[in-house]
Amino acid sequence: MDIFKSNIKRRSARVVRIGKLYIGGKYPIAIQSMTKTITKNIDQTIEQIQRLTRAGAEIVRVAVNDHKDAQALSEIKRQIDIPLVADIHFDWTLAIEAIEAGVDKIRLNPGNIFRKAEIREICAAAKLAGIPIRVGLNSGSIGKTKNRGYALVQKAKEYLKIIEGFGFRNLVVSVKAENIFETVAAYQQIAEICDYPLHLGVTATGTYQKGLAKSYVAMGILLFQGIGDTLRISLTEQPEKEIEAARALLEAMGLRRFSPQIISCPTCGRSRVPLIKMVKRLEQQLKEQKLSKNALSSTVAMMGCVVNGPGEASCADIGLAFGKTQGLLFKKGKPLYKVLAKDAVFSLIRELTRL
Repeated sequence: MDIFKSNIKRRSARVVRIGKLYIGGKYPIAIQSMTKTITKNIDQTIEQIQRLTRAGAEIVRVAVNDHKDAQALSEIKRQIDIPLVADIHFDWTLAIEAIEAGVDKIRLNPGNIFRKAEIREICAAAKLAGIPIRVGLNSGSIGKTKNRGYALVQKAKEYLKIIEGFGFRNLVVSVKAENIFETVAAYQQIAEICDYPLHLGVTATGTYQKGLAKSYVAMGILLFQGIGDTLRISLTEQPEKEIEAARALLEAMGLRRFSPQIISCPTCGRSRVPLIKMVKRLEQQLKEQKLSKNALSSTVAMMGCVVNGPGEASCADIGLAFGKTQGLLFKKGKPLYKVLAKDAVFSLIRELTRL
């Protein structure tokens, strides 16, 4: 019973390949993050990328600040399993070196790499290597202006026209502002005037809670409108938190499924069991389970009292509604047996694995 399945009609974007990954078209919205290491510190960078991969990252971007960073890319690429994107600013020759090192995509900032002759050389190298370029704009790319959403789109249009003039159309576009309203407006406009895949994000969102709120509002609006082919939730936090947040957003929107969906009440004075601890334990143990496709697409309810508990639990694939010390376990709407609080997580997972 997949009550989280989305009816969102996605924008029709051309398909772009990034390493072994495809984005655009009907391909799933891909999750991206960026390393927070100095790239030339090869071991640290690889270790962080491997952690991100385990967390669920599907694309990773690294900063290329100088030639030593660029020289490190081939070894980094050799030891990772997800597409590698080189983030290039100011020095166009670093883009050429990164392409020669075997990266899977280049990100260019139109605010600091703008000379046509330099762009031509980068496009020629990327075309020869068969890799895409992301035209990556953010608020810092355009300077001070009253309507930054509009300015981001205008700058993107100008840059795309230059690149297309060189016969290059293997492109991804992003137009990020730190203001959620400007970000939404910019993506809505760029979605109307090109068919390139769009990488979503809100730039410089800040620390975890406030950054999550800004990202979820802006990207939730855009995703609901069918806009977006990859995304990064930028946080002043460890990068694994960005992946965790992105997965949660896509699941909430019904656009991806990574684990069974847990329905649980916030608890109140009627609850007589330690539901908060139990739900956290369930969530953690579900991450460690190898589940079938049916189980992954299922809903699991854990409710703390008899007010909404039986109704919610009986509507889930597997559900447990507690009274004072015991809970009644439901499967596909039918009551099965009573469960003590201490056995709740075990019983739910056992029934889930039988789906």
